[in-house]
Amino acid sequence: VRYGALEALDVMDPDTMVPVPADGETLGEVMFRGNVVMKGYLKNPSATDKAFSGGWFHSGDLGVKHPDGYVQLKDRSKDIIISGGENISSIEVEDALYKHPAVSAAAVVARADDKWGETPVAFVELREGASVTVEELIAHCRAHLAGYKCPRHIIFDEIPKTSTGKIQKFKLREMAKEA
Repeated sequence: VRYGALEALDVMDPDTMVPVPADGETLGEVMFRGNVVMKGYLKNPSATDKAFSGGWFHSGDLGVKHPDGYVQLKDRSKDIIISGGENISSIEVEDALYKHPAVSAAAVVARADDKWGETPVAFVELREGASVTVEELIAHCRAHLAGYKCPRHIIFDEIPKTSTGKIQKFKLREMAKEA
């Protein structure tokens, strides 16, 4: 017996549940349904209802659909930074930071801003023996990103990680508030 492992995967507007255009630019939430998707959360019907709104599993991942059908993940919905009405992918800013030869690790989170709503704050670990200034890293980001996407603040510090090496962005958000 053969069966498809996944009935459907699409990038959709989570409010209207309509697929986004396959233009490689319109951001939507990655959703899927099928026979390998869980039925729900154990003893948590409200979380199940929220996760399966509209009959699709809401992954929490944001992405775009390209004309060839390729889905490109952009960020987690909770990690998107909204600055002056513009969406900024923390992953895109992190990628720009990783292109600098002195950067060993980078993580970007939002920090509240009176003028812009939120602005990007970068936490950076440097390679052993490397040195770079905040100004040099911001200039580096400006060479790779639109100006509004560049971090307003860069903090050189150890980035908190789990025992498996996953960056703990919830801790960074708290650290950004205090910085």
